[in-house]
Amino acid sequence: MRHFLILIGMCLLGLPSFGQGIHFSQYYNAPQLLNPANTALIPTEDYQVGVNYREQWSNVPAAFKTIAAHGDFQLLRNKNLTNWMGIGVAFFSDKAGAGILSLDKVQASLAYHVQLNDYNMISAGISGAFVQRSIDFSRLTFDAQWDGMSFNKNLAQQEPYATNRVRYADVMLGVNYAYFPNPDFYLKIGVGAQHLNRPNESFYRQENRLGIRPMANVDALIKAGDKFIINPSLYYAYQKKASELVAGALFNLNVSSMDRANNQMILGVFYRWNESFIPVVGIEWTKMRLMCSFDATTSGFSKANRSFGAIELSLSFKGLYSSISGGRDTYNCPRF
Repeated sequence: MRHFLILIGMCLLGLPSFGQGIHFSQYYNAPQLLNPANTALIPTEDYQVGVNYREQWSNVPAAFKTIAAHGDFQLLRNKNLTNWMGIGVAFFSDKAGAGILSLDKVQASLAYHVQLNDYNMISAGISGAFVQRSIDFSRLTFDAQWDGMSFNKNLAQQEPYATNRVRYADVMLGVNYAYFPNPDFYLKIGVGAQHLNRPNESFYRQENRLGIRPMANVDALIKAGDKFIINPSLYYAYQKKASELVAGALFNLNVSSMDRANNQMILGVFYRWNESFIPVVGIEWTKMRLMCSFDATTSGFSKANRSFGAIELSLSFKGLYSSISGGRDTYNCPRF
């Protein structure tokens, strides 16, 4: 039972670390977490900002609450509007369990995007983050505090932890390739890797280096009509003995009453392999997008959480620095 309450929820994803890594079912709405090459990869806009909120396993003791705020901005576009630099900043915070096991992360990203010709683009990016992992040991009980009848917090914990706070730097690299042969089809393939510097994460001054986390993403936009766009995508990540695969599609319906408006209803469904179905609903009003998703657990853990895996909200906004920033017709991207 030693360290049990510290480690609660940590092995639920098979990760030999102090908790699950920050992740969202709406991975497509947390672009800098997914791949730093996504930083300011918004050809028809100048910037985007967004916030995310996730509440996971709220009806079991190892509940997680995750928030994120992020923004990325274009700089140094060339005269043809085909190449540009992107800079981004993001903040992530995750808290779990009775001991408030926390992960707080501030990240800066840099990317460069090069349009090779009328149909192809390549992007590369790097991000650096400052991470703090902390826990409140006073909220936890240990086997040494069992008095034969109950856990007595007045007894010494007898835990050899050296600190309740760990800080480290984290480095991530990524690349994207995009193919857009016509205004009705767009395909993006991205790969990246997190924890490239293998930071050590331990409250006990032990060797517990994070494994490098390779990630891959495939995303497509298919304009199926004047009022309908299909957005299938896939995300995969692997770290030591744990892996995550999420795949599905969003369906965007243009509900605008005017030709130049861009108001959409969004419906979708995704599946996290061997874990959950994820229905999605959202709206986009001009440049603002609000989305909500629900993780319906299908694994054996559904008996513990009664199939209530997580609820997730995201709000994002894209825009131009000024009205003269428009006119970017060199980039084929399905849009209403």
